[in-house]
Amino acid sequence: MCSTHLSSNSSVRIPVRRYRIGELVRCGPFSRQTIHNYTIMGLIREAEWTAGGHRLYDESVFEQLSRIVELKRTKSLTEIRRLLKEEQGPGSTVTTYAEATVTHPDTGGHHDPTSSVVQESEGGEDMAT
Repeated sequence: MCSTHLSSNSSVRIPVRRYRIGELVRCGPFSRQTIHNYTIMGLIREAEWTAGGHRLYDESVFEQLSRIVELKRTKSLTEIRRLLKEEQGPGSTVTTYAEATVTHPDTGGHHDPTSSVVQESEGGEDMAT
C-alpha cells in the first residue's frame, strides 16, 4: 500500500492519499451504508483494500460523490449508474449490480456484494440514500 507518485521535481516521492469510509462520512452528507451501497452498485470504486479487507478510496471519490448528489436531484440511482456507464463507454469501470461479485484480495475468497441489497421501489425511487 505504499503507492506513490513523483512530483514534477521527480526527486521527491509524494505518498498517494487514501480515504477510509469513515473519512468519507465525515466529509459529506453520506452514511457508511450509503458509501457501501454506492460502491456495490458501481457508482464509486475503491482504489485498493487494506490488509484487513477494508476499502480505501482515492481523492477522485469526492468529485464522484458530488456528481452523484447533483444527479440525484433528477435521477434515480439506477439511472445514475446507467448514465455513468454510458459516459465511460466501452470497457467502463462502472460495474453493474449483477456484475459486482469480487474476489477478496487477502483470502482469494469471493465476496458477493449482492448480499447487501439495494432495492428500487415501484415508483423508481432507490431505497439507498
